[in-house]
Amino acid sequence: MNNGKPTTIVIFGASGDLTKRKLLPALFELSREGLLPSQTRIVGFARREKSHEQFRREMQEGVLQFARSKPQSGAAGFDDFFAGLYYHAGTYDDPESFAGLNSLLQELDKASGVTGNRLFYLSTPPSLFFPIISKLGAADLIADIHAEESWSRVIIEKPFGRDLASARKLNRDILSVLHESQVYRIDHYLGKETVQNIMAFRFGNSIFEPLWNRRYIDHVQITVGEAVSVGSRAGYYDRSGAVRDMVQNHILQLVALVGMEPPASFAGNAVRDEKVKVLSSLRPVAAGEGNQLTVRGQYKGGKLGDNVIPDYLSEPDVSDGSRTETYAALKLYLDNWRWSGVPFYVRTGKALAKRISEITIQFRQPPLVLFGHAEHEGHVDGDHMQPNLLSLRVQPNESIRLQFGLKVPGSRMILQPNEMDFCYSDVFHTEQPEAYERLILDAILGESTLFIRDDEVDAAWRYVDTVLNAWQEDSSTPIGTYEAGSWGPAAVDRLLAKDGRKWINL
Repeated sequence: MNNGKPTTIVIFGASGDLTKRKLLPALFELSREGLLPSQTRIVGFARREKSHEQFRREMQEGVLQFARSKPQSGAAGFDDFFAGLYYHAGTYDDPESFAGLNSLLQELDKASGVTGNRLFYLSTPPSLFFPIISKLGAADLIADIHAEESWSRVIIEKPFGRDLASARKLNRDILSVLHESQVYRIDHYLGKETVQNIMAFRFGNSIFEPLWNRRYIDHVQITVGEAVSVGSRAGYYDRSGAVRDMVQNHILQLVALVGMEPPASFAGNAVRDEKVKVLSSLRPVAAGEGNQLTVRGQYKGGKLGDNVIPDYLSEPDVSDGSRTETYAALKLYLDNWRWSGVPFYVRTGKALAKRISEITIQFRQPPLVLFGHAEHEGHVDGDHMQPNLLSLRVQPNESIRLQFGLKVPGSRMILQPNEMDFCYSDVFHTEQPEAYERLILDAILGESTLFIRDDEVDAAWRYVDTVLNAWQEDSSTPIGTYEAGSWGPAAVDRLLAKDGRKWINL
């Protein structure tokens, strides 16, 4: 398969972990499957001096270790792929470094006899996003959006700002050089097959879409748990926290996909228009509501598997007396027609009992309990039967489960909850592509559906700022703690219990 004109991919921050573990393995898999345009070249840009050959050897090590196909050195196409890798040493604030990059790209174009397209990937700290983009513009490395012979696109990693004001400033700065159509803000969660399947499941099956509203759904739960501590990222994490690191991007994107209206098409702007409407409908957390609508915590020492985890406050590079949350749970409301009065409960944290990302839809109970006598058999909770649940697991073991009640054989009318499971690996018998494979290919093809638009960023931060401001105003309340390897602080259960609900057992 040939996906268009020759393309040069430039990775800024090429000496970083993301390049070796994710980006180069993803590009290798695309090449192996014939999905990259012919004569694709990959150029690494970083401060450290090294030769093309040294860069190729380092990236080979990463591909051999992390690529999903477990390639062997010397396999068909292996050497050809790495022959297309090049390296340019430079600093991100030096115009001469970008002039040198321009010379290298022109040299590569001349050697192949083509003028290709440019995909720039910013795998760098956020403080370097605009300096790099401004230097690309000054070095004449950004093609005009109206040019017919070539294009330029820039992929930007998260985090995009640390609050609404900084995100808006970054957007203004970037859009002074680039057109919005050239900016691809990446959230790797959106590249996961199960996340994409939310739209396919909802809009491709007439069974569920008529029920997908306040009339039939009691509430929604979203859990994104990490069974690792902050580890070597403690310095970054202490300046960020769970809400900035996970809620503002990953979790709110899942909320948007669950809550959105059917788009007119699956074209990029049609889908993103609907997501913006959801994010714009998020009810802000008012002053004084922080303790009613949110829970935050920090992990204490404990065990994760065989690993002993210290208290968060004892982690290296965590400031003394830090109030940064390693756990956050929020009760969200979407103030729109479809979801009015339906709470979305979301939770995320470090050092939890399990690595898992799952969305669960709990449907309303039937209006009349006809099976009250089953209470003595353990099949009801108080006066209520086990509810119907629909669970979409994003990771690991991607799957969809539907729980419903069936009569137990016998003379009495007793319902027992049963599940129907669909597991991707069991049905399709193939390993799913990594998220970065899909997203990088989409950027090459100019398909923006799974990338974040500027107004999505703005709407998400408008809500998140109200959470952060509520916590800032309530700085005297101690932050809850939870033992590493648990499911979070005790207050997280009370967040649902006061509504007569409880977290789904994962």
